[in-house]
Amino acid sequence: MCPRAPNIRLGSPKWLRPLRRLWRRDEGAAAVEFGLVAVPFLALLFAIIETALIFFASQALETAAADSARLIMTGQAQMQAFDQTSFKSAVCAKLHGLFDCNGVKVDVRKYTSFSGINVPNPIDENGNLNEDFVYQPGGPEEIVVVRLMYKWPIFVSLLGLNSLSNMSGNNRLLVATVAFRNEPYQ
Repeated sequence: MCPRAPNIRLGSPKWLRPLRRLWRRDEGAAAVEFGLVAVPFLALLFAIIETALIFFASQALETAAADSARLIMTGQAQMQAFDQTSFKSAVCAKLHGLFDCNGVKVDVRKYTSFSGINVPNPIDENGNLNEDFVYQPGGPEEIVVVRLMYKWPIFVSLLGLNSLSNMSGNNRLLVATVAFRNEPYQ
């Protein structure tokens, strides 16, 4: 039988022992890791939600533009003597929940040919909305361009996401455009 060798620890000075015990402890590690990851994660989450809302609102505005432009294309708006306010009311009846109808801008212009369509830029050089909107629904077989515009506020401007805005005041102008030739209504 062999005698046991004595238990000798080499290279472990006494002053290092408390540091090693502290290094092995991990009670607050999850909180520290969450603190490091939370801000970028929440910024990314809010940016995804904001971008999705903008796309959803743009699609809702496009659908409302197509549906309400049909009133002009078929001659219903002309026969019922719609003006800009009554046409805007018809547009607002197609928009549900996302939009404040007071902020919806309507621009209806007639043209002589599709190649002659030249719609003015609704945003000036300072990033403000030009308010020179007209209502010209045209007659039978005339070419008409209907544009709906809405100033959408951008809330998330973290991590350079203010590039979503294309207007002053951290807003984005949503524009829906429909170009068509009126039907030969009587």
